[in-house]
Amino acid sequence: MRLLKLSGITLVLTWVASASVIQDVRQAIAAGDFKGGEGRIASYRAQQGVTPEMLEALSWMGRGALAARDFEKAEAYAQETHQLVLEQLKKTRLDDVKHLPIALGAAIEVQAQVLAARGERAGAIAFLNGQMEKYRGTSIRTRVQKNINLLSLEGKKAIALEAKHHLGPAPQPLSAMRGSPVLLFFWAHWCGDCKRQGPVLARLQSEFPELKIVAPTQLYGFTSRGQEAAADAELKYIDQIRETHYPAMKAPVPISDENFKSYGVSTTPTLVLLDGDGIVRLYRPGAMSHEELAARLKLLSPQAVR
Repeated sequence: MRLLKLSGITLVLTWVASASVIQDVRQAIAAGDFKGGEGRIASYRAQQGVTPEMLEALSWMGRGALAARDFEKAEAYAQETHQLVLEQLKKTRLDDVKHLPIALGAAIEVQAQVLAARGERAGAIAFLNGQMEKYRGTSIRTRVQKNINLLSLEGKKAIALEAKHHLGPAPQPLSAMRGSPVLLFFWAHWCGDCKRQGPVLARLQSEFPELKIVAPTQLYGFTSRGQEAAADAELKYIDQIRETHYPAMKAPVPISDENFKSYGVSTTPTLVLLDGDGIVRLYRPGAMSHEELAARLKLLSPQAVR
C-alpha cells in the first residue's frame, strides 16, 4: 500500500512539474527574465528529459525573444525546438501528443518571422511553403498558412470562399461583389474578442454604405462552456450567438473549416479587407479598432467608398 501511495505521489508531482514549466517560462518571459526561463527549462529537462511540455516551453522562449527583437536568440530557440520536435516525431505522430503541434507551429513561425525581419522575405516564404508541404495534413496547416499569408497575401486576388453551408443571407461569390470594398470577418462562437469587434463593424457599415461584410466561421464540436455537441446543435448555437452579438451587421455567414485553412485563420478574429477589384489590401490576425479600419477604408478608391 505504501508503494502505491508513493507511486501516486510521484505521478502527481510529475504532472505538476509538466503543467507548471510552461507557465513558469511564460511568466519569466513576461518579466524579461530570459535567463530565468532558460534555467527553469534546464532544471525541468534534467529531471524529466525532453518532453512535449518542455518543447512548448522552449518554443515560448523563441516567441519571447522575437517580441523583444532579439533575432539571434529567437532563431536559436526556434531551431532547437524544431530539431527536438523532429526527434519526437520519429516515435509519434504530430497530432497524437497535445503540446507538440504548439511547439512545432511556433518554431516554424518564429524562424520565418526572423528571416522576414532580416529582409529575407522570399526566403521566409520559401521556408514556409516547404513546411506546408510536410505538414499540410496536420493541425498546424492553418498556422503555417497564416504566416504565408502575412508575408504574401496583400496585393493578391482574394481566395474564393466555400459557401455551401451558411447562416443568414445567402453569400455571394467574392467575384460578384466587385466595385465595393469587402471585409471578411473570420470569427468563432466562443471568441470574446470577436464579440467586441462586432459593434466596430456595425459602425463601419453605417459610415461606409458601400462596404460589404462577410463573416465566415466554422464548427468546433462544442457549444457553451466547451460542452460537446453534434453539428446540428452547434449550428443552432452559432445562430443564437450571431443574432445576440451581431444583430446590426446582417452579414452572410459561410460555415466551412476550409475557409479557415485557406485564409490561415489560427487567430480569431482575423480581418481581411478587399478593394473594389477583389484585391487583398489588409490581412490582419487579431482585432482592430474602429480608427484603424476606418483609416484603411478611406485609402480605398473614392468610387468604392463614399
